[in-house]
Order: sequence, then structure tokens, then C-alpha cells
Amino acid sequence: MYIYDSVKKEKREFIPLEANKASLYVCGPTVYDDAHLGHAKSALVFDLLTRVLRAYGYDVTYARNITDIDDKIIKKAKEQNKTIKEITDFYTEAFHKEMSSIGVERPDIEPKATESIDAMIELIQKLLDNNHAYTTPDGDVYFDTQSDSEYLTLSHRIQDEDERQERVESSGYKKNQADFALWKSVHDDSISYDSPFGKGRPGWHLECSAMIEKHLAKPNTQYAVDIHGGGADLLFPHHENEAAQTRCATNHALANYWMHNGFVTIDGEKMSKSLGNSFFLKDALREYDGEVLRFYLLSTHYRSNFNFNTQDLESAKKRLDKIYRLKKRLFGLTHNEERTPFQKKLLEALGDDLNISAALALIDEMVTHANETLDTAGKHKVLKRETLANLAYIEKVLGFGVKNPYEYFQFGVDEATKAKINTLIATRNEAKKAKDFERSDALRDEILALGVQIMDTPQGTFWEKV
Repeated sequence: MYIYDSVKKEKREFIPLEANKASLYVCGPTVYDDAHLGHAKSALVFDLLTRVLRAYGYDVTYARNITDIDDKIIKKAKEQNKTIKEITDFYTEAFHKEMSSIGVERPDIEPKATESIDAMIELIQKLLDNNHAYTTPDGDVYFDTQSDSEYLTLSHRIQDEDERQERVESSGYKKNQADFALWKSVHDDSISYDSPFGKGRPGWHLECSAMIEKHLAKPNTQYAVDIHGGGADLLFPHHENEAAQTRCATNHALANYWMHNGFVTIDGEKMSKSLGNSFFLKDALREYDGEVLRFYLLSTHYRSNFNFNTQDLESAKKRLDKIYRLKKRLFGLTHNEERTPFQKKLLEALGDDLNISAALALIDEMVTHANETLDTAGKHKVLKRETLANLAYIEKVLGFGVKNPYEYFQFGVDEATKAKINTLIATRNEAKKAKDFERSDALRDEILALGVQIMDTPQGTFWEKV
């Protein structure tokens, strides 16, 4: 398996720190607002990576954090006259629900910043002891970037004196413009935590380094984790600062491989709330089935910038529809677990730095061949068994085609109408059972008038939107 390392800027064979194991850490959301398509893209990319690693036989430990203490969260709580916990619990639950809607599996470990304060304090103390951090007269603690000869080797950039390094106000006592906050003192009644440095809150960059050390890092290893991932916007300063903290506080580097997914744009504009064009995932889910959004957002290679537009989304839906129509032709049949030549080729494609274009081309080819063969040899048991095994493999590794094929085609019908249709179908089945065919036909006409079609199969009666 090969991964493009966005720091070394080359594709590298994946060789884990421990045989047959893989550790992955991804920067998660700051839970003060609804998830947007950028969050969805990143979550999907690393969900796919985790699935592919497991398909290769690795025992994967996947961690993704929740930032639940931040100045933006505090501001939101004040604006809505709510507690910090009320805000973060609400948006954390919404994030989980929306990620589940697009087939993103929960990580193995999901630490919260507020539950990791002790680990952050411990890391700060190590940096102070190693002379890589300093305290200011007003009680802040800063990382001394000049003390780290490797600073900026991750992002390969020259520091711009005017660039912001953090999401809190800078202190006038900083030694260097590039220095960033590890601990910000709090002198009012806002939320704070006790520490040896005084009451305050941790810096944003600090939390991921501390969580990785707490949950994933092992002693006497060259790297804390195999893979660290996130959006391309996090490479600098966030990941640069994480890497600096870790190497200066511990005896290892942060990650062996760095992976970054591209930006999401809407009709050509980079998503940014300041530009007013941020597209919330919840809005997209009202218009499209979550699996359609999954298929669409994964259809472009993860390192490429993604231009979200409805025309391409509709095209992606038609492509996914073909998988479900094939699944519908074989609905109700069972199969044994078996490895097929298609599965080997699919995994090889995905093992080449998640080459989704090659993977989807293989799926298109498989679907077309299966349909053509079924048309000419509909009772070909070997083909049916192999096709079902291939569809199940696609579900497992890519997360496509996981639904009942009839229910998939019901998207867009409101719940009240669904309930009415299901009631009418149940009544029609009773009429058919009683051989009241006139009543049965009348009920069928009433169902069709609701804009759906019904199919009577050996597995029961199903319906879908026309």
C-alpha cells in the first residue's frame, strides 16, 4: 500500500511502526457550529483510509479529537445565554448524526479537549523543563520557535511576520512573532482551569499533541503515530506547531506519514464563512440522500480541491443509482464470502494512495458486465454469487450500496407519505390474501397516484419513488 506524504511530497510505501498495526490521528471539529462540506470531505477521506487499511489486514487504531473549549465556543455560549457544555453537547451530537448520515464510522478513540487538560499541562511542563517554552509576566506560556532548529521543516515555508499563529489574542511579551500560545492566562470570570502556571486555558495547537501522547504514542518509537491527517489548511500553522511541540517535548517525531485532503469550494470559491458561502452539510442532507453525498464527495481524489456543484452531484447520483439497480436485480439472494479478481483489483487501486478514479472505473466496468451477463443468462448462479460478493465488498471498503435498494430509491418522499404508502401496501396485501382483487387493484391505483411504483417480489412488496 502506498500513501502520498504531503510533507516529503512523494508517494511512499506504507510501513507501520508495528507489524500488522496502523495508528491514525485526524484533527476533528471545533464544536461551536454545524458541520460544513469541508468537515464532511475530511471525515470521509479518513473514513475511507481506515476502511482500506483494514481491508489490507491492518489492525487500525483511529483517533479523531473533539475541540470543546475554544474562544468561539465561549462567544457562542454568551450569545445564546447557554453553558459551554450545552453548546458543545448540541453540536457534537449534530456532528455525529450528520457524519453517520454519510456513512462515516465513529473513530476508535474520540478524546475531548476538556477531558485532556492534565495531559496538556504535562506536555507544557516538559517543554518548559526542556527550555522550549517560556512564561510571560501576565501568566501566559509560549512555545519558543527559535529554540527549535527544525521549525518550519514540516510546511517548508518562510514565516510571514504578519501571519496569525493562533486563535487567541497575542501577548506583547512574546519573544518572537512566530511563537504560539501553549497556555493563555484568564483573569476574569470566564471558563478556566487550574495549572502550575496559573488559571487559564490551553492553546489550540497543544491539544492534538497531548492527545496523541496520551492515547496513541508508545515508548521507544521513532514516531508517535503512523499517520497524521487533516485538511490542507491545517498544514500550517496547526500541524507545524503540533510537530514542533511533540519533538521538543518527547524523544520522537509526531508522525511518519502526513496526509492532507484538498479544499472544498462551491462553484469555484473556497469555502469560508467570512465570504458567506459556507455550505452546511445539514442543508445538503435535506436535498440528497447521505450516501449520494458520500459517493459524490469521494469521487474526486482526496488531495485535489473539490468544487461542489449540483450538476456534478446529479451525475454522481446517476452513477450510484446503477449500483443500486444491480443490487435490486439480485435482492433477496444470499452469497458466501469469497475473494474475486474484481476485489483484488479494487483494493490494489485504493492501495495506490486511495486512487478513487481507478476504483470507480473498475466498479462501473463490473456493474456493466454483470448487467449484460444477467440479461443473457439470468439464472447464472456463479455470476450472481460473484456479483453479490463484489457488491458486499464495495459496501465494506467504500461504504456504497449499504441500503435496501428499494428504500434507497424512496429518498425525497416525506415521512407522512411513506407511512401512508406502507399502510396502503399492508391493506392491499390483506386484500390480495382474501382474494379481493377488485379492492387490491383500487388500492394499487391509490398508491401509484402518490408518485411511486410498487413491485411484488418473493421477499415482499416494495415501492420506490418514480
